Amino acid sequence: MCELLAMSANVPTDIVFSFTGLAERGGVTGPHVDGWGITFYEGKGSRTFKDASPSSQSHVASLIKSYPIKSEVVVSHIRQANRGEVSLENTHPFTRELWGRYWTYAHNGQLSDYEQKFQSGRFQAVGDTDSEQAFCWIMSRLAERFGESEPDDILPVFEYVAQLAEEIRTLGVFNMILSDGRYLMSYCSNNLCYITRRAPFGRAQLIDTDVVIDFDTQTTPKDVVTVIATRPLTGNENWQLLAPGDWKLFRLGELVIDFRAQAQLG
Repeated sequence: MCELLAMSANVPTDIVFSFTGLAERGGVTGPHVDGWGITFYEGKGSRTFKDASPSSQSHVASLIKSYPIKSEVVVSHIRQANRGEVSLENTHPFTRELWGRYWTYAHNGQLSDYEQKFQSGRFQAVGDTDSEQAFCWIMSRLAERFGESEPDDILPVFEYVAQLAEEIRTLGVFNMILSDGRYLMSYCSNNLCYITRRAPFGRAQLIDTDVVIDFDTQTTPKDVVTVIATRPLTGNENWQLLAPGDWKLFRLGELVIDFRAQAQLG
């Protein structure tokens, strides 16, 4: 399956360190060789880089690893194709406009018997993946539920997305990252984790390549940075594992909603 990477920070921050580790999984330490992509938000704008070649071999990925683009929200993905051909239009993340904002989404997993469920709606897929069709269905449901103007309170929107994600999870594996450029949501079907770094910062070492960073030399005491990944990217830090049905909502690096499925059952 694919792997996800995302970041939420309270100051513009580059994701070079984490992306360097993820990119190795695209053909060196992992089998995710069917394309990759990354989206950086800058205010209401965003810039996206994609390539249908393996991230470990991509010249575009080399640019991202060497050029520290600073952003408060980043969404990234490396692909191991199971639905849809290997092509640029099928690489994640996917983006759609709603309420005057760019919404960005990436999915890890595989769905079955989804064609009829995702058949119609305001938003249409460009490629032929189950992932993009699920995204378009979610966005269509949001437009239908909340109308053409953004609600004053955005939190119920993400709570509704979680309900939709629960529906989609009945069709297969659905690990998801979703952002409107301000908030960053993660939904877990089977594999997802995160780490929040804040002062006092320390050293971190990537699992997939011999790279070490001392965050204390790269940050200020007020910085808060949360990184979400399919699997931990470092071996010397305490990553928080999500359980099936868990979902988290972050803004400016801080946890805004911490939904734990097991706690609800208990």
